[in-house]
Amino acid sequence: MHEINKTAANVCGKIRSGTQNEAALLALMEKTGYSMVQENGQRKFGGPPPGWEGPPPPRGCEVFVGKIPRDMYEDELVPVFERAGKIYEFRLMMEFSGENRGYAFVMYTTKEEAQLAIKILNNYEIRPGKFIGVCVSLDNCRLFIGAIPKEKKKEEILNEMKKVTEGVVDVIVYPNATDKTKNRGFAFVEYESHRAAAMARRRLIPGTFQLWGHTIQVDWADPEKEVDEETMQRVKVLYVRNLMISTTEDTIKAEFNKFKPGVVERVKKLRDYAFVHFFHREDAVAAMSVMNGKCIDGASIEVTLAKPVNKESTWKQHFNGQISPGSENLLGFPNKEDGHQKSLGKPASLSVHLNGQHSPGPPEVERCTYPFFPGIKLTPISMYSLKSSHFSSAAMHLDYFCNKNNWAPPEYYLYSTTSQDGKILLVYKVLIPSITDGSQSYFMPDKLCATVEGAKELAAQFTLLHL
Repeated sequence: MHEINKTAANVCGKIRSGTQNEAALLALMEKTGYSMVQENGQRKFGGPPPGWEGPPPPRGCEVFVGKIPRDMYEDELVPVFERAGKIYEFRLMMEFSGENRGYAFVMYTTKEEAQLAIKILNNYEIRPGKFIGVCVSLDNCRLFIGAIPKEKKKEEILNEMKKVTEGVVDVIVYPNATDKTKNRGFAFVEYESHRAAAMARRRLIPGTFQLWGHTIQVDWADPEKEVDEETMQRVKVLYVRNLMISTTEDTIKAEFNKFKPGVVERVKKLRDYAFVHFFHREDAVAAMSVMNGKCIDGASIEVTLAKPVNKESTWKQHFNGQISPGSENLLGFPNKEDGHQKSLGKPASLSVHLNGQHSPGPPEVERCTYPFFPGIKLTPISMYSLKSSHFSSAAMHLDYFCNKNNWAPPEYYLYSTTSQDGKILLVYKVLIPSITDGSQSYFMPDKLCATVEGAKELAAQFTLLHL
C-alpha cells in the first residue's frame, strides 16, 4: 500500500514543487495513518480510516466541495475539513495533468459532522480571495426505468428487476393519472447502495435491454431534495398524490376538513396532485395520519408533509450570498408548488459555472438601444472574448462555458410528443462530446415545452445546472 501511496503523492509533485509537495502528502499520511490511492480520475484519502470497524457511514454523511483552487491538495484541505469532525473518506477529483479538478467529496462518520461542515465551511475563505462552496452530497441509489408496459403491477416490476439486477430493495410505481388500474409507463428502482445502482445502470444502459419485449429507458433518478429536520418541523402543508384528474379543490378541502372543520386554509391542485395548506402545523400532522390511504372520488391517496423549496438559501449556498432579489426569475424558474410535481424532487435552482466560478444565472442585460451614428468605428470581435454578463440566455451561456473550457460546442437533439389535448410538446437532449463518459451520457430536462426556443433554453439551463 505504501508504494500506491507514494505514487499518489508523486502525481501531485508534477504540478507543485516536486519533492517538497510529495513530502507534504506523505507527511499527512504518516501523521493521520490514512491511506491514499489514486484511481479512475480521483484520489481517495481514507475510506475507511485507520481502525474503522463495521459498515461505512449512512447516507447523509457526505458533503460536496466546490471552487477548490486547482493547485490545492489534501495536505491543505484535510486539516480544514477535520475541523468539522472525523473524516471517513476524502475524494479529490484529479486531472491527468496532476491538478485537481476544482471539487471534492468529503464523507464524515456522522450526519451531524456533515451538517457542521456545511455550516462552518460553506463560503469559507480557503485562500485570500478564494471561497469554497460546501453543500450536501446525495449518494444516489435510485434508477429511473422508462417505457415499462402500463399494465404491469408493482410486484411484477419488482420481481423482474430482481431477476436482471442485484441489490434491489424496492420499486416505486405511480398509477396513471386517468386510469388508476395502469401505471404511468415508468418506475423508480431503489438499490441497497450507490454501487449496486451504478452496476445495474451499467448493465441496463446500452439501450438494447428489454423487459417483457419492450426496450426500456434507464437513467439516474434525480435525488430527492434533502430538507433539514428543523425546517420540516415548521411545515404545515401536505402533499397529496394520486388524485383523480376530475377531483376539484373544493372536494379536497371538504374531505380534509371532515376530521376537524375549518382547519384547511386553502388547496392548490395541479393535475393529479395537490397541496393542502393548514392554519396550524398540528392539524396538518393529524390530517396526514388520518387521510393517508383514504379514498377520494375512488382513488386511494398518498399524503406526506410537503418539502419546502427555500430558494433564497439555495442561491446563497451556491453563490456566496451575492445575489440580487428576484434574480431567480430571470430564467423562468418553476414556482414553489411546481418543484413538487417532479417525482424526483430536483430543487428549482440553477447554478452556472464559468471557468470554475459560480454565477447566479444570466444577469439582467441592458435592453435599451443606442443610436448608430455615421462614422462610428466598428471592430470585429468574437463572442468568446466578451464577459459572461453580456449573455442573457442560458443557451449562449452554455456555448460560452464550453468554449472557455476548450470543449466542443453542445449538440442539441430535438424530440416531440403529443399532449392529451393534441398539442405538440418538445424537449431537447443535450450532448457535450468532450465530457461524455460512463457516468453522464447526455442531459435532458424532465419538462416539455410548447416552443422550440423554450425547449432549447430549458435544456441549456438544465445542462448548466448539472455541469
